Amino acid sequence: MNGISFSEPSTVPPARRRHRFFPLVVSGIRELTAEAVEVSFTIPPELAEQFEYIPGQHVALKATVDGQDIRRSYSLCAVPNGRELKIGVKETYGGLFSTFVRSTLKPGDTLEVMNPQGSFTSSATPDSSGRVVALVAGSGITPVMALAESVLQTSAHSRFTLVYANRTAAEVMFLEEIADLKDRFPARFDVHHVLSREGRDAELYSGRIDAPKLEKLLHYIVRPESVDEWFLCGPLELVELSRKTLDAAGVDRARVHFELFSTGDSPARSTPRPVSEKAASGPQRHVTFRLDGRSATVDTPAEDPETILTAALRKRADVPFACAGGVCGTCKAVLVKGTVDMADNFALEPDELKAGYVLTCQSTPTSDDVEVDYDR
Repeated sequence: MNGISFSEPSTVPPARRRHRFFPLVVSGIRELTAEAVEVSFTIPPELAEQFEYIPGQHVALKATVDGQDIRRSYSLCAVPNGRELKIGVKETYGGLFSTFVRSTLKPGDTLEVMNPQGSFTSSATPDSSGRVVALVAGSGITPVMALAESVLQTSAHSRFTLVYANRTAAEVMFLEEIADLKDRFPARFDVHHVLSREGRDAELYSGRIDAPKLEKLLHYIVRPESVDEWFLCGPLELVELSRKTLDAAGVDRARVHFELFSTGDSPARSTPRPVSEKAASGPQRHVTFRLDGRSATVDTPAEDPETILTAALRKRADVPFACAGGVCGTCKAVLVKGTVDMADNFALEPDELKAGYVLTCQSTPTSDDVEVDYDR
């Protein structure tokens, strides 16, 4: 390996801002494809510090749609400039929030936007001279646009390879921006479009990316041993296949970053489920949580415990969360006391797990007393 400088994983959680929603005005909506748009938000000077971010991070949005309180996470698609945020939104079939953005949202409207977060970020430095590879599909390109430009601008000797899968050429998001990066950095940026429903001259670039095709792509385009950092973003199936293939190739997981927009399941409920009368009258487990320097305790049935997030929301409505599906990491907290069962984890990195973080939207208490800290 050469080039990119990596810092040792820290066992000390990094300082992080309290996750809060702030009202931001939509400054522009730009068509990307027939199904996708880029949405821009103006950052008021007084909120500039709250909305500082690193390329690759994401924000959560909140709105009331058809009488429902909807929250969704979207990656930031441009390098920071201190004046605005830009996200890419692709409309999905039956997607309440993405349909609202495509059909109803307009410049001048105000949305609640949470300050940026996320660890889908590069370790490249100005002295780097290594290779970064992104393997993405569909709207998974969104955070990679900011990552690619940042790496290529910051490090004069790093290379960036993009393998981008879509169904057809008409569905390629940020096509002009990708071409612009190729024009600006012709020797250090290479892009490979793979189309599953549209024939291409090279068989390698036609068809769905399955295990055999991925192995061919790694053999002919980018040998794993030549890569310093990997970024995987897209559907769960593609990300899991890519991680499994890189594991088999002996790639250290510390060099592989991944991010999902969804797990393929229906969005989780964002309101606490009711506790049955029978369960409420039985043995209870006690959940204590610390937020903004204040602690509170809530009980949950031992027989059928709620998630820590669901229980905590019955005490305080401002407990931070966005997707409630184990994907975005907004609800993470440090487990201070007791034990929990965390059903899914698509957001926490190995160093965060080692530091004691759990996803409270996925964690149910397995001991009589559990304590978590959102402030760390």
